[in-house]
Amino acid sequence: ADVEEKALTQAERELKAAGATILAVVTDVSKSSDVEALAQRTLNAFGAVHLLCNNAGVSVRSTIWESTVNDWQWVMGVNLWGVIHGVRIFVPIMLGQTAESHIVNTASLAGLVSFPGIGIYKVTKFGVITLSETLYHELKNRGANVKVSVLCPGFVNSRFSNSERNRPTELLNDHETQELSPEAETSRQAWRQGTRDGMMPEQVADCVIKAIREEKFYIFTEASEAKAQIKVRMEDIFQERNPTDVFAGTGLS
Repeated sequence: ADVEEKALTQAERELKAAGATILAVVTDVSKSSDVEALAQRTLNAFGAVHLLCNNAGVSVRSTIWESTVNDWQWVMGVNLWGVIHGVRIFVPIMLGQTAESHIVNTASLAGLVSFPGIGIYKVTKFGVITLSETLYHELKNRGANVKVSVLCPGFVNSRFSNSERNRPTELLNDHETQELSPEAETSRQAWRQGTRDGMMPEQVADCVIKAIREEKFYIFTEASEAKAQIKVRMEDIFQERNPTDVFAGTGLS
């Protein structure tokens, strides 16, 4: 499922050529009705749901106070409400099945560390992590045959930095794009370079499949670097010191 029909069609074509049985459904995960339709079509086609990946993600680059209501609604709608809709609609289906199933919610390393910039994105990713942790506990307490993982990748080679291409018309900002400060432009270019140099999606998929088989909750694509940055934030909290910018001096913040 994807909101971008052209990319979805291409993926469908490639997977069919590889011999897979495919159901491709254009879906805006920010809309409950779209996710409900996806679930029904999945059941009609396959009869069950064994693996759910809540993976959609978008971002905007602006300070917290300069972000518009449309910015908040768009990013929160896709990144957080998309996961909420996926969990709310698919978990009851999975609980009603006898077969084992697994949910993978995509968060980000940005949901575990502290630095300036991409504030709305980080709000959503912190939210996805605590949502996933809560879901894990609740399903475990019920003895359900539904497992949960949360994916916290670093940079991934994708078109994520160009996510504005998929912003709905009704959530476009009604003002001209403001020119970025030199510092903000440097940061934007650094993030774009990081995405270009990031891990290939196929490698991330391998990490996810391995974690599912091992029933591993936290999935890191670059574990040693991620854990070092998370440790800084945890030490800030334990020592009651002010937040440390883990990307200071890298051009990313």
